[in-house]
Amino acid sequence: MSGVQTFNALPAERLREQLLDCLAAPSWGDGIAAGRPFADRAAIVAAADAAARALTWDEVLQGLSAHPRIGERAAGESREAAWSRAEQSAAARSADDETKRALAEANREYEERFGHVFLIFASGRSQAEILDAARERLGNDEAAERAIVAEELRKIAGLRLERVLDAL
Repeated sequence: MSGVQTFNALPAERLREQLLDCLAAPSWGDGIAAGRPFADRAAIVAAADAAARALTWDEVLQGLSAHPRIGERAAGESREAAWSRAEQSAAARSADDETKRALAEANREYEERFGHVFLIFASGRSQAEILDAARERLGNDEAAERAIVAEELRKIAGLRLERVLDAL
C-alpha cells in the first residue's frame, strides 16, 4: 500500500494524532482529514497548506503553544518534541556562548513585545541567523509579525507533514 493509500485509510483518531504532532491546532488537522481520500501526495500537501493559511490568529497561538523557545531544548518524549529538538539541533551546535546569551535576551524581549514565543523555521539556519531574524522582527508592528509567525508555523507544519508521509 502506498503512503497516500495508508494516509487515506488511517483511522480518524490515529490520523488526528499524527496531524497534531505536525501542528497543535486541531482545526488544521481537521481541515486536512476532511479532504480524504486524496489522489496523491501533492494533494495532501496542498490541503495542508490551504488549511494552514486559513488559521485564525487564535488557532496560530494554539499551534505556538507546542513550540519551545528557540534555542531551548523541547521537553518530553512526544514526536513533536523530538522533531523540535532535531529542527533546532544544527543551529544549537553552531552557537557560541555569546550568541546563546543574546538569543535568550532576544527571546525575552520578543515575548514581552508580542506576548508569545519567537517562532522561526529553524531548519538549516545557524543561531546567528536566527538571532539576526529575531532582532529584525522586534521592529515589526503587530500585524506584520502575526503574518510572519503564521507563515513560519505553516512552513514548520509542512515539513513535519512531509515526515509523516515519508514514514507511512
